[in-house]
Amino acid sequence: MQPRPRSCVVEFVIATCGNYGRAMAMACGAIGMPCTVVLPTGWSDGGTFMRAAGANVHLIDGSYEDAVDESRRLATLDGAIDGNVDGPYVDAVFTGHGTVAHALHAELDEPPAALWIPVGNGTTVIAVHKALSQLGWDVPLHGVGSAGNNPLVTSWPGPYRMLDPDGVTTTDHNQPLVNWHALQGPEALDAIRASGGAVHAATDDELLTARHLLAEYGAQPTAAPASLPTPAPTLLFARARTTGADERVFLCKLGVLALITGAGPPSPCVRSR
Repeated sequence: MQPRPRSCVVEFVIATCGNYGRAMAMACGAIGMPCTVVLPTGWSDGGTFMRAAGANVHLIDGSYEDAVDESRRLATLDGAIDGNVDGPYVDAVFTGHGTVAHALHAELDEPPAALWIPVGNGTTVIAVHKALSQLGWDVPLHGVGSAGNNPLVTSWPGPYRMLDPDGVTTTDHNQPLVNWHALQGPEALDAIRASGGAVHAATDDELLTARHLLAEYGAQPTAAPASLPTPAPTLLFARARTTGADERVFLCKLGVLALITGAGPPSPCVRSR
């Protein structure tokens, strides 16, 4: 079957390892648009949050990349549309992800010393770089990923190269941060390079240590099971603490902003938007 014209779209189909699926499930639910989320079996909370938000969760054996392939197949069905981050609505995705930069601009009197952003597909890095350029802010962007398990991390500072699909290791702690192919990897590396930033790796041990440190300041996992760290904020915190820079560093991920200092005990200020 041929997909219907855009005006007749009745369902968004996406792949996720967790966060994007939760966000899309909530957004589609808010406007009454059906949403199908393809999730690797055993990942995230198994789709519980997304189902509660009204999405149809389709579990598939394999990796995130396998989920992407299945979502693209489902998106060819009548009335469905590909809502993945690199799909036909990529410009809208970048606009949405870039709102965190506009939020910072509204809150701060001057640009932050740096922005630390978790890297998976590279979408948020690209979106924030675009938004900061529009705002006239020159801010170094630092991408952080799971050590050895994301091609943005392993490619830096060279050109983008995909990883061997059998060469990545998924654990309970790095699960949403593992990709053997970043869908927008080359453009993300270009954005980080143009900003004057860099890409950094963080191990599972650093994630766990950072989780305990964040807990001391009231930052607790929200969408992950209580026994697991919330990967994005803890990953950023883990790596930013090791830079040794005596400067303000903002850690950013959609929905979470944390302010820490490079000297002395960490003092994050976590805000929800």
